[in-house]
Amino acid sequence: MRETIHIKASRPYDAVIGKGILKEIGPAIKACLNYPHIVILTDDNVDRLYAGTVIESLAQAGLKCHKYVFPHGEQSKRIDTLCGFISSMAECGTGRADAVIALGGGVTGDIGGLAAALYMRGIGFIQVPTTLLAMADSSVGGKTAIDIPQGKNLIGAFHQPSLVWCDTDTLATLPHDILRDGYAEVIKYGILFDREFFDGLTFESDIVRTVSASVRFKRDIVEADERDKGIRALLNLGHTVGHAIERLSDYSITHGEAVAMGMLRIARIGAAYGLEDCTDAICSKLTAFGFSTECPYPADDILNAALADKKRNADSITLVLPEHIGKCGLYNVSTAVFKELLSTTER
Repeated sequence: MRETIHIKASRPYDAVIGKGILKEIGPAIKACLNYPHIVILTDDNVDRLYAGTVIESLAQAGLKCHKYVFPHGEQSKRIDTLCGFISSMAECGTGRADAVIALGGGVTGDIGGLAAALYMRGIGFIQVPTTLLAMADSSVGGKTAIDIPQGKNLIGAFHQPSLVWCDTDTLATLPHDILRDGYAEVIKYGILFDREFFDGLTFESDIVRTVSASVRFKRDIVEADERDKGIRALLNLGHTVGHAIERLSDYSITHGEAVAMGMLRIARIGAAYGLEDCTDAICSKLTAFGFSTECPYPADDILNAALADKKRNADSITLVLPEHIGKCGLYNVSTAVFKELLSTTER
């Protein structure tokens, strides 16, 4: 089974989702993009598993490539990794007609996309995600960023890929907790847009269909608000609190775990704000996927970390609150109200 989903962004592109398709990446690039030289960015874990397959496929298609490997983990999503990769591109003679392949998870996609946006004021960019989180969410939409000590994703750019190539067979080599991480973003889409999708989602759900559905949800929002000026903010469900938790843990709590905690906390906040109480439904779904749902940090610490987030606007912050499962809204509240809501929902 294979699905191709077209994204009508400022640079239109396809997301191709299927089983066992990694070995076909070279001919696909040759046929529709024909970049003469490819620079592969990957981490040390993914390098051992999949870089050889990609390099062989590129070679069979007559494409030259260069590889840059960095240490895996969120701690690498920083400016020295970015600059090291850009320097490597320059040293191997990468030109404006060439492209970056980001082979790996969300960290790789972020670094690779931002490097492609910056190098020579923008070169081609291909997402080849190997984690569920990246396939279902971060590989589509063109957001790229790195972290700095003051906050997550504070240095970034919009740079749409030319192609997203998702081989779901790569998910078989993921540790269970990393695979589970991706389901936090998939569950998010159910809360945002589709009660039936939310109710039916399990570990046993067909993975190609699950990823494809998630990409279609993301596509619809990106096409409506590519530059994140309006309704694309809905995709931040759970992320204001989640990013704060990640930062407070020095990223020892993963993105998916933090978003899961953030979604449950924001459901409680929504109920305290007077909206329908979705807490039990969300808690049950997250628990079924093995997520820890209790935040380990007090309200004041979460508030201080959240107010450093880029979603803050002067003395207010925009929250994504569930109105019911399948529909959420954007609510601009003062920082004082946010503090009160965090405190009243602390358990």
